[in-house]
Amino acid sequence: MGLYDRDYMQNGGVVARAATSERADFIVRTYFHLLGAVLAFIGLEALLVSSGFGESFVNTLGSTRFGWLLVMGAFVGISYLADRWARSATSMGMQYAGLGLYVAAESIIFLPLITIAAHYGPPNVLPAAGGITGIVFAVLTAIVFVTRKDFSFMRGVLMLCGFIALLAIVAGVIFNFQLGIFFAIAMIGLAAGYILYDTSNVMLHYRTDQHVSASLALFASVALLFYYILVFLMRLRR
Repeated sequence: MGLYDRDYMQNGGVVARAATSERADFIVRTYFHLLGAVLAFIGLEALLVSSGFGESFVNTLGSTRFGWLLVMGAFVGISYLADRWARSATSMGMQYAGLGLYVAAESIIFLPLITIAAHYGPPNVLPAAGGITGIVFAVLTAIVFVTRKDFSFMRGVLMLCGFIALLAIVAGVIFNFQLGIFFAIAMIGLAAGYILYDTSNVMLHYRTDQHVSASLALFASVALLFYYILVFLMRLRR
């Protein structure tokens, strides 16, 4: 979350102005890196949960109401840094470092929810959430690729809604109240909007050398979608 400020480049390297073969190569590389980021995230979560670190982390956060705010603050800062690295125009190594840093940060943010779902949630809730996320992502991606519509007009609304959602989450932590299932539904809708927005950027607005940055943006949106689908399923089963 918080990686949604996209630069719209107006030079000849923009995907929309590239040759067909170059555009196709960029899209393939972007989704290949997205797949790699998802697999790395799954591997990290499995390692952290199976090692027992997940439960220790949950207990540590539970010992103080404001521990989660510190984690969120660190995540926002790391996300900004990772996004800047991933958009580096001079170093491919820096771009990969940014993507790796963001995946690692997401694994920490997700760890309490994944740990609770794995140990105390309904049976198969994690595979169900992953499957639903994959289906929704595939449908939204197909909509953009088939219609070829430019969803960049959604940028302002998405940023405003994201900021309001962040304020609601912070207020929930400070004043100790749960946001409920309807907030999860709203966040699923927000994540879906970001997937449409980021996918159209992949097709039209990124430079052809920005496949790492593009994959990071898509991963952020997919992760947001998965998180709140999992929250929704767990609240639905209660």
